[in-house]
Amino acid sequence: MTSASAIDPPRPLTDAEAATFAADGVLVARGLLADADLAPVRDELAAAIDRRAVALHAEGALREMHRDAPFATRFGLLMAQTPRIQDGFDVEPLRGREMFRFFSTPRLLDALERLIGPEISCNPIAHIRAKPPQAQTADDVKGYFSVPWHQDSGVTLAEADASEIVTVWLPLTEATEEMGCLQVLPGAHRLGHLPHDRVAGYGTTIRADRLPRIAPRKLPVRGGDVVFMHRHCPHHSTPNRSQRCRWSLDLRFQRTGDHNGRPWQPDVVVRSRRDPASAMTSYERWCGLWDECLAKPGGGRIEHRLAST
Repeated sequence: MTSASAIDPPRPLTDAEAATFAADGVLVARGLLADADLAPVRDELAAAIDRRAVALHAEGALREMHRDAPFATRFGLLMAQTPRIQDGFDVEPLRGREMFRFFSTPRLLDALERLIGPEISCNPIAHIRAKPPQAQTADDVKGYFSVPWHQDSGVTLAEADASEIVTVWLPLTEATEEMGCLQVLPGAHRLGHLPHDRVAGYGTTIRADRLPRIAPRKLPVRGGDVVFMHRHCPHHSTPNRSQRCRWSLDLRFQRTGDHNGRPWQPDVVVRSRRDPASAMTSYERWCGLWDECLAKPGGGRIEHRLAST
């Protein structure tokens, strides 16, 4: 497997890769990003972990803060002491400046432009995924880190099924099979949105009798690789059996003007060839949009679509 650091500079999507995405509903673009694209986000998350650890240590919830542990292992060592280390660890609550900048990474937007066109918005559904080692995860939250088969359309309104929404899933370090890398059902996106049932401890999963009979494809990836998924591509992941935390970003981008699936939450333009000045460049304004959203009743709610809806 080729690492991002071995490719200088990272390259744009090829015609063959764009065709693979259209046929399979999923594409692994190897070495698309440089480590320089990812390092500021990793550093920002490391600083957030440290702030959280300091606060929990002051409360007596942490005995050892493991300040000398590397990024790939520290979170799991802290999780082994208290699952509260993960509280608030997501894009919207943290609202990091480097995360906001990452949304507009040129190499990433160049690739998305090949898939959905030149008018691109960042969808409000965006997550930081910290998947700690299973052995360091409290029993009452283990289920959250073993993700069942689902489609990303399962957390959007039905009105967005026709929208060009692409999931961008990428590791900040690596995601090996041992660490519980993504698994997908290639080609199943052609079936559209499948009925989902509720799952205790996670959310929803594709109803067992409607799960497509397609051999799963495992997607081990390294830093710099990017997984692009169609909104109807079924995927899941298994427990992390390694001793390192699997850090990843789970972002969504859409064609500007399409229904975003959660109209009560803000999407922002990140590239426009038609009107370049419309692209959101103000971190403060982005934070303000979320403040305005969350100040309204139900602004932070998540809609899960069940089999009957």
